[in-house]
Amino acid sequence: MQALKETIKEVLLAVFPVTLVVILLQLVIMRLPGIVFGQFIVGVIMVTAGLILFLLGVNIGLLPVGELIGSVLPQQGKIWLVIFFGFLFGFVVTIAEPDVRVLAIQVDLVSGGDISRNLLIYTVALGVAVFVGLAMARIIFNIPLIYLLGAGYGLVFLLAAFTPAQFVPISFDAGGVTTGPLTVPFVIALGVGVASVLGGKRATTDGFGLVALASIGPLLAVLLLGVFYG
Repeated sequence: MQALKETIKEVLLAVFPVTLVVILLQLVIMRLPGIVFGQFIVGVIMVTAGLILFLLGVNIGLLPVGELIGSVLPQQGKIWLVIFFGFLFGFVVTIAEPDVRVLAIQVDLVSGGDISRNLLIYTVALGVAVFVGLAMARIIFNIPLIYLLGAGYGLVFLLAAFTPAQFVPISFDAGGVTTGPLTVPFVIALGVGVASVLGGKRATTDGFGLVALASIGPLLAVLLLGVFYG
């Protein structure tokens, strides 16, 4: 019950400022038609209810399960198993990420179907999967994060010089939408679980940085898609 109260308070504090600004604009400047404004109010109510349920689900289910899986996998004594399931979870969680689907729909619409939503979703998911697997390898082999970030962004700027110009902003947006409310909790929990078993004293630092790595994957994947399209 306490968790429910805290979640409701958190969501209301997040949604209320946006709602207040729109209402003030409606009263002072915009004067939207009543039907449109009514749809906005209904949308706010639905978003608020959805966020409350979503955050409860994340806290009750995704976070504990992600951390438990991350702590159990290394105990099997097989490095490839940890990396493979890091790859697999990175892929399937990204496909379910709402922000990725919103971006894919918009790109599909603007491009007139040239870049289909499914193609973009699976491309972004594959990029995240590869780098979540790489993040698992970083924890296992104690690879400094700065090396992977430096190499990753070096490749990003190199590919940006060869891909069509319209793919560059899409790629950076793709990197941003993967830091959404579904991917981030699960990936971080997975990394914390793995680091708690393999990291020892380094668990506090090794369990983080996964989202930074995971966001490079979509950048590279979409840029490569642009190279092939070009």
